[in-house]
Amino acid sequence: MLRRLALAAVPLTLLVPAVAVATGNHVEISATPQPVEVVPLPCFPAGKVMLGMTNTGRKPTIADMRVSGDSALTLSRHQFSSYLPVDQLVKAPLEITVPRGTAPATHTVDLTVGKERLEVPVVIKPVPARDNLLLGEQAVASSTNGNMRLCGGVDGNADSAQWGASGWHDNTKGVFPDTYGVDFVQTTTIGRVVLQTLDSTTYPAAVMGIRDFDAQVRTGSTWTTVGAIRGNVQGRVTVTFAPLAVDALRLVIRDSNDHGYSRIVELEGYSS
Repeated sequence: MLRRLALAAVPLTLLVPAVAVATGNHVEISATPQPVEVVPLPCFPAGKVMLGMTNTGRKPTIADMRVSGDSALTLSRHQFSSYLPVDQLVKAPLEITVPRGTAPATHTVDLTVGKERLEVPVVIKPVPARDNLLLGEQAVASSTNGNMRLCGGVDGNADSAQWGASGWHDNTKGVFPDTYGVDFVQTTTIGRVVLQTLDSTTYPAAVMGIRDFDAQVRTGSTWTTVGAIRGNVQGRVTVTFAPLAVDALRLVIRDSNDHGYSRIVELEGYSS
C-alpha cells in the first residue's frame, strides 16, 4: 500500500540587506555655509545652503530630515529623505528667499531627524546700493524655457560659461519677437542698457547670440523705443540714450544668429 507523504509548506525567504529607519540617534546633521545671507529682492540670488546627513550607525539606514523656518522665510524644500550608507555624507540643496521689503533681521531654519536638531541662522541683509538698477528686480518675459529660470537674466552673473545655470532663453524656438525685461516697483531713471548675450568659446555670439533687438522703456502704459540694434555679432552690447524716468524696461528681440532662441546671460540698466 502506497502512503502519501504530506509536505509542509516552506516559506520562501528573500535575503535582503538589513536597512533600518533612522530615528536620529545615528544620523549627524550638517548645513553649510552658516549663517546664510539673503537679500529681499525678487530676482536677487537666493540664499543657498547645502543640507547634509551622515549615518554614524553600523548598518545602512533611511532617514527623513524635516526642514522648517520662520514665517518670514520661503524655503525651496520642507523635507530631505534619503538612503544613507554607513559613514557617507549625503547632501541636498536648500534655497531661501524672502519677500521684498522684509526688514533686516536674523531668523532660523530648523533641521530635525528624530531627536537630532540643528538651527541654521539666516541673516536678512538690507538691499544694497546698486549701480546696475536691474539687478534682482522682478523679471518679466514672453516665455521661459523649462530648463532656465526667469530671474536668470538679472541675477548679477554675466559669465557666459555659466549661462546654463544662470541665464535665460525663451521657449518658442524659431518664433520672434521675444521679450525680456523688468518691472520696477517705483519710477526709476535709466539712461544706459547693457546686454550680455551668449558668447562663450563653445557658443560664440556670432553663432548663438542675439542678432536684432529693440531696447524699450515704459512710462505709464506707453512703450518707447530708445535703441535699435541690427546685425549684432558681439557678446556685449550697450545702448545709451537721454536718461528717462520709467516704470519698466525690456528688450524686444527680433532675431538671433541661429534663428532659434533668444539667449540672455545678463541684462543691466544704469542711470547714465
